[in-house]
Amino acid sequence: MVVPFWAWAAVLGVILVMLAVDLFAHRRAHVVSVREAAVWSAVWITLGLAFGGVVWWVWGADPAAQYFAGYVIEKSLAVDNVFVFAIIFGYFAVPREHQHRVLFYGVLGALVFRAVFIAAGSVLIASFSWILYLFGAFLVLTGVKMARQKDEVVDPERSAVLRLFRRFVPMTDRQHGHRFLVREGGKWVATPLLAVLVLVEVTDIVFAVDSIPAIFAVTQEPFLVFTSNAFAILGLRAMYFLLADLMHRFTYLKLGLALVLVWVGVKMLLLDVYKIPTAASLAVVAAILAVAVGASWWKTRDATPEPGAGIKSDSESKSGPEIEARSETGSDRS
Repeated sequence: MVVPFWAWAAVLGVILVMLAVDLFAHRRAHVVSVREAAVWSAVWITLGLAFGGVVWWVWGADPAAQYFAGYVIEKSLAVDNVFVFAIIFGYFAVPREHQHRVLFYGVLGALVFRAVFIAAGSVLIASFSWILYLFGAFLVLTGVKMARQKDEVVDPERSAVLRLFRRFVPMTDRQHGHRFLVREGGKWVATPLLAVLVLVEVTDIVFAVDSIPAIFAVTQEPFLVFTSNAFAILGLRAMYFLLADLMHRFTYLKLGLALVLVWVGVKMLLLDVYKIPTAASLAVVAAILAVAVGASWWKTRDATPEPGAGIKSDSESKSGPEIEARSETGSDRS
């Protein structure tokens, strides 16, 4: 597959234009409603599917199938991010009207970090083809570990990243609206919102360690790996506001994602034995996710709504002193 420079330039141009449109549409802090999130989700999904159509038209059916497989894998694994983001926002009592700002810059950073990871992975694969087997084994082990894990409470206070941030970066415990930095006592200090942004970035990097090798299982073409990643995570902000209040309904989603990782890992390990068609691989992934989501919603059909911890408005958020007290309590535990 030959990808000319103009194709890369066009993709980057589309991404930058859409990010600018998104930033303009959300230039004023406001609570993102479920309806607005659904509309934006539809926009991002349509954009991703349309690009798949362009790949089909320019390069053919097989590259398009590889793109769609990577897109579906990345989109499904991104749902796990939503749960962690909600916990982080809830822990720091980030008002809902400021959460989009954090996620916007979080996605911007994610695109950069993932581009670096994909470039590094492509170079490694081109130099050492056997590294695909390491990726495959890693995905299988990760999937098995995920399947065996019981539900664990994610506690940001125990995060080594947060402890290091507090240790080396002067930080106020009070919220200051949408600002990441403020002046206090004649010096610049970080706000809790900047700590949240750092945790969101690190969370995405951790998840990328799983998702990028998974996409290399269906295609080793850097252009397809990057674009499937990019168009999938561009809709992460809208997905968060759409699904954060419904995460308690996805009972079997983690098991489904674990099976997806195992499947793509096995596919990678069998590269020299039997090359599983991309369309078949995509069908298996879609079937696993459909069963996991369907079974989850059936099991929780009578569940009462449990609003996500991260879905709060300014009037509902905790005050500065409450955050400060919790921070001091957490420091005592440390």
